[in-house]
Amino acid sequence: MELNQVIIAYKARDPQSKRWAEICASQLEHLKCHVLMGPSGPKDNPYPVFLASATQQIDLAIVLGGDGTVLTAARHLAPAGIPILAVNVGGHLGFLTESVEEFQDTELVWNRLLEDRYAIQRRMMLQAAVYEGHGSNLEPITETYLALNEMCIKPASAHRMITSILEMEIDNEVVDQYQGDGLIISTPTGSTGYTVSANGPIMHDGMEAITITPICPMSLSSRPIVLPPGSVISIWPLGDFDLSTKLWTDGVLATSIWPGHRVDVRMAECRSKFIILRENYSYYQVLREKLLWAGTRVRYNTKHSTN
Repeated sequence: MELNQVIIAYKARDPQSKRWAEICASQLEHLKCHVLMGPSGPKDNPYPVFLASATQQIDLAIVLGGDGTVLTAARHLAPAGIPILAVNVGGHLGFLTESVEEFQDTELVWNRLLEDRYAIQRRMMLQAAVYEGHGSNLEPITETYLALNEMCIKPASAHRMITSILEMEIDNEVVDQYQGDGLIISTPTGSTGYTVSANGPIMHDGMEAITITPICPMSLSSRPIVLPPGSVISIWPLGDFDLSTKLWTDGVLATSIWPGHRVDVRMAECRSKFIILRENYSYYQVLREKLLWAGTRVRYNTKHSTN
């Protein structure tokens, strides 16, 4: 990898993350690298400026924060094919990040990148758009939204808890009507996020598949389903015209949806690219550590144990 131009995004209003960003920027500039740096958060989005002001190809994005900071980076950088080195600085679970311990010797990290001593993990994403019209004469009325974790469709009201009624088609075939708090359409990466909280399945992040998980459905027969990656999921909100439904992408509000609108969700054409520094990276170890499974709490010797 060349390090001619690098962007650094740090978690907004987090002093530790900003301090790490300044250290990285200083060291990279000493290596004759042009650095673009800025905060990322609910009120700060540096990526349009980064992409517009880049004077040459962006070789790498260093993202310092938690999973939310990384999800924002993936949505903006995946279409440009920019690899992300994500480090858990100021975050919580850190499913998508390298631990800060792996990043302590930053000068060694730059050497490893320059010498191509790392792995790249590609993760599938979802894209969605809202359409309006009749029959087959539907026209898009929104931009195309991207998500690394999930698209969520659920009602919104400032005054009361409302039940959504959503009709779903898969590949032009009506499958079901869901009554409840909404639907989560997830990637394998997102299966350990909102989806798992709604009793959806955990899928290996190396897979390509789409999961649909109802949120608190009013029917016991409404179950999560897993679809092949080429599926197109179409969802119509039904019910009162004075009650809006919201489309959320990775927990961020995308747009409002009304009866007569249709949301199409499918696998995105782009994939996010993550730099892996750990030489012994294991998806199952990540699950044990982040979900606090018994494998991290109980230690005992067995004849088949290799530890």
